[in-house]
Amino acid sequence: MRPSGRKLNELRPISIETGVMKHAEGSCLIRVGNTHVLCSATLEEKAPPFLKNTGLGWVTAEYGMLPRATNSRTRREAAAGKQSGRTQEIQRLIGRALRAGVDRSALGERQIVIDCDVIQADGGTRCASITGGWVALRLAVNKLLKAGAIVSDPIIDHVAAISCGVYAGQPLLDLDYAEDSAAGTDGNFVMTGRGRLIEVQMSAEGATFSREEMGELLDLADTGNAALVAAQKAALEAV
Repeated sequence: MRPSGRKLNELRPISIETGVMKHAEGSCLIRVGNTHVLCSATLEEKAPPFLKNTGLGWVTAEYGMLPRATNSRTRREAAAGKQSGRTQEIQRLIGRALRAGVDRSALGERQIVIDCDVIQADGGTRCASITGGWVALRLAVNKLLKAGAIVSDPIIDHVAAISCGVYAGQPLLDLDYAEDSAAGTDGNFVMTGRGRLIEVQMSAEGATFSREEMGELLDLADTGNAALVAAQKAALEAV
């Protein structure tokens, strides 16, 4: 039995509310159970210097967690004067994931910055950030298309991410914090809307795993990805 009482292949409730920030070119608040992340997209009409005169655009991300997003207060990283290694790793993952769903030639020499701010954390914050970040990105690109700033849609496909793991000897979909903190195997699966893999992060957190178990987790990830993409589509249809 899962601590939450969910079935092994059951996602937490998902909601994506768009247009939550007045000034951002694209924004949403994604809720995956008790994990809530505010995602925004900012359009910048120039690419980073390393892409000058290449004709290619860029998508990057920044990630942060509010001090009381967790059970005890986490010191602001700005107060410490630097980002933690975890924060840097997560925001690089978000950027890599979202770029995989973009034709950078069609985007042109401009940059879109995705900001992901965790308001409340209960496991799976990086996955929620990728899933919500894609919606914010989609909305920002829609503005470019509507304004005629680009002639073809640079979005190739949906991008979403889900966690899976082995808890108490059983493969589970969409781990919350209670499960994630005690999982024997933990994995994050970043996928396209067509179910193609962008990135898989898996590690043994106290117990090794077999190829068969990895296959079971991949099957669960397929189920979760389909539900997340459906939630993205529903959110955009409501705009």
